[in-house]
Amino acid sequence: MAERYDDSSETPSVWRFTRATRAHVVIDACAYFDLMYQAMCEAQQRIMLIGWDFDTRIHLARGRRWWNLPRKQRPPARLGGFILWLTERTKGLQVRVLKWNFGALKFVFRGSMVIDLARWLASPAVDFKFDSAHPFGCSHHQKIVVIDDRFAVCGGIDMTSDRWDTPDHIDEDARRRMPFARKLYGPWHDLTMMVEGEAAAALGALGRMRWEQAGGEPMEPCRPQEDTAWPENLLAEFRDVEVGIARTRAAYRDLGVIDEIEQLYIEHIVRAKRFVYAESQYFASRTVAEAIAKRMAEPDPPEFVLINPESADGWLEQAAMDGARIQLARAIRDVDHRRNFRIFLPMTAGGTPIYVHAKMMIVDDEVIRVGSSNLNNRSMGLDTEADVFIDAARPGNDHARAPIKALRCRLLAEHLGIEPEAVAAALDGGASMIDLIEATPRRGKYLAHFELRELSDAERTVADNALLDPEKPEELFEPIAKRRGLFGGSLRRPRKRRVKT
Repeated sequence: MAERYDDSSETPSVWRFTRATRAHVVIDACAYFDLMYQAMCEAQQRIMLIGWDFDTRIHLARGRRWWNLPRKQRPPARLGGFILWLTERTKGLQVRVLKWNFGALKFVFRGSMVIDLARWLASPAVDFKFDSAHPFGCSHHQKIVVIDDRFAVCGGIDMTSDRWDTPDHIDEDARRRMPFARKLYGPWHDLTMMVEGEAAAALGALGRMRWEQAGGEPMEPCRPQEDTAWPENLLAEFRDVEVGIARTRAAYRDLGVIDEIEQLYIEHIVRAKRFVYAESQYFASRTVAEAIAKRMAEPDPPEFVLINPESADGWLEQAAMDGARIQLARAIRDVDHRRNFRIFLPMTAGGTPIYVHAKMMIVDDEVIRVGSSNLNNRSMGLDTEADVFIDAARPGNDHARAPIKALRCRLLAEHLGIEPEAVAAALDGGASMIDLIEATPRRGKYLAHFELRELSDAERTVADNALLDPEKPEELFEPIAKRRGLFGGSLRRPRKRRVKT
């Protein structure tokens, strides 16, 4: 019972170290939705869904798994009906859904979702809540699923619309369609990590704490059970491995600040000897950029490859993040004497930008971290975040090195449109990741260079002052003159004076 409410951290950068009997990184939502459909079918006691957004209209497995059953025996394809079907089929099963409160009005415009929520509210087995337990301007950004405290998921994928895609990222894929609409959405790349055993129980404790902080009734841990919801045909990449969990949370009422994720990013960047491979929706964090700049200024810096989307999604995010990325990348370039820091943008075979929603980092093929945190200021101190990681340098984790390397090869292969074996052969032959990316012919998907364009005065003001991407709640209300801006410490750059002609 004490473990449930223990908010203290084991180290400044880690909330818990715990073991997983199995762990697996799932790439892209096509596989994730299908695996979660299977896992939820095995739930016996409780399903806890915690996320930034949910859309009950989406199809997880699109009904493919049950095509051979009589129609009346098939589970509903839509998430909303599927949840109710699970609770009716398995007596005593509880479902708890926690979503960020800001998007509540979206439901009015999602048609049948209002009906789904009404049916959920009428069910004694389902409890749905909006999470508003954070300061004004913050968001609840964690993406966690816990089943029976034996199986859990933590990463970047939300169970909502416009997320489904395959690693092929096909141009104009007719399967990438918004619910009940003809409109197609663009290619989308994402990641999450599945864990089993004690690590799942720890994420269950984290989920219960968040549920109670959001005003939900206290929940007891699930009863110990032998059965697990691990999908039957999923071969785990990691077995009997230690997993670390890190969090971000702003101070709120009697809850203190948690910045484990920021501290962990700094630790991982500082420890890198050979390379860092990262994927992130944004690159706007002052703290992370300063840590990278210090490494790039060293005589023999590590290679740092960052995969970003071409542009942020939505005009507000573009105003906040795109200019900051240019400013930070330019500041790093000024000290990057080896040109070891590069940002690349994934493109389809037809030249369409692939939106990167993944949040992950691999360091020296020793560390793999996956979570909800982006490389922006909000994820370091404003929003609620959760990341999980495996460190092969920790005792008993040496066997994790090979699968971590295989993941890096698989991700690079996906973006370059080649086979993982070709990536591994090139890297084993002495090529750097940058060499490999630049030498790979563009015969399909490819990684484009990120170009540092000039910013307008308005864009520069928004970027330099982090107006829309603060790290602390109080920065939302600070006058511009008091903000420390994007550039602090080693990244502080003098503004160029305009010369009248």
